Amino acid sequence: MVKIAIDAMGGDFAPKQQVLGAVEALRKDKDLSVILCGDETQIKEILSECKYDAGRLEIVHTTEVITMEEVPTKAVKTKKDSSTVVAFRLLKEGKADGLVSSGSTGAVLTAGVLVLGRLKGVSRPALCPIIPNYRGSGTFICDCGANLECKPINLVHFAIMASTYAQAAYGIENPKVGLLNNGTEDHKGLALQQEVNALLKETQSINYVGNVEGRDLMYGEIDVMVSDGFTGNIATKAVEGCGKAVSTIMKREFKRNLWTKLRALLCGDIIKKIRGGLDYEAVGGAMFLGLKKAVVKGHGNSKARGFAVCIEQAANAVRGQMVEKIAGILENAMATEEKTETAE
Repeated sequence: MVKIAIDAMGGDFAPKQQVLGAVEALRKDKDLSVILCGDETQIKEILSECKYDAGRLEIVHTTEVITMEEVPTKAVKTKKDSSTVVAFRLLKEGKADGLVSSGSTGAVLTAGVLVLGRLKGVSRPALCPIIPNYRGSGTFICDCGANLECKPINLVHFAIMASTYAQAAYGIENPKVGLLNNGTEDHKGLALQQEVNALLKETQSINYVGNVEGRDLMYGEIDVMVSDGFTGNIATKAVEGCGKAVSTIMKREFKRNLWTKLRALLCGDIIKKIRGGLDYEAVGGAMFLGLKKAVVKGHGNSKARGFAVCIEQAANAVRGQMVEKIAGILENAMATEEKTETAE
């Protein structure tokens, strides 16, 4: 049975939505158990109105909360009994297999590195969310904000980790990997993109298809898009804004008058599918790749449904042995580099 630690106090609507999300995840997955880290009184009050398998739910009481306004490094080091730090401590001690948090991104990143630790060979851990696309499968983008300034080797590792994640957790065979750039030609991009493009062509462990453009994130044939965190974050937020804009415009236009309202009734099922296809909560949160265990960072404003998907993401990554596979690929890559250097 897979056990996921939950940062129940992290997020805009904590702990209610986190607790309800955990209950929903337990109902859907009978081979799952959770540890809710947070204020026991508040958690039990919410659970009192829910039906769930008490044998698969544990509460670990915490007395502190890391807020969005706090300096992440300082908060993680000083608030030892915060829900975020305690959840990561349980993960490090082997009392949980994975972790989900909708709390401060900075705090999750900091606790992930300082408390849990990163895999050997990972130059920098990275955030990898799934963006809805026209095919319905979703596109993985890595990094989306954890590393604003990157070296070429960082992006190579992002490509390896995201490709392995897509295979291990979602069963995508030989995922197509593209490098986000301002054109598909080899000479396009800044020095960073040009060097990364050359390195990725030589990386044997991934199916690299070359440079891709921003539109390919939602309307391309790739499975994984690689980027530095600064550019990736802008691309991700732009897509989220686009989805919200399309949904708002559709709602406004169909409510314009009686005739448009009648037309909305006739195509209600299509409207529902379109809005569902652009719903970022339906695809969950961002996997924090490069750590020693599976960690998912949910949206700060996640509701129960979205948080339940995040828990499912973490559980699937554990079952697919994502971390072990990433570690194995990086170990082989390091061994190959050492042999090459020795031969030279």
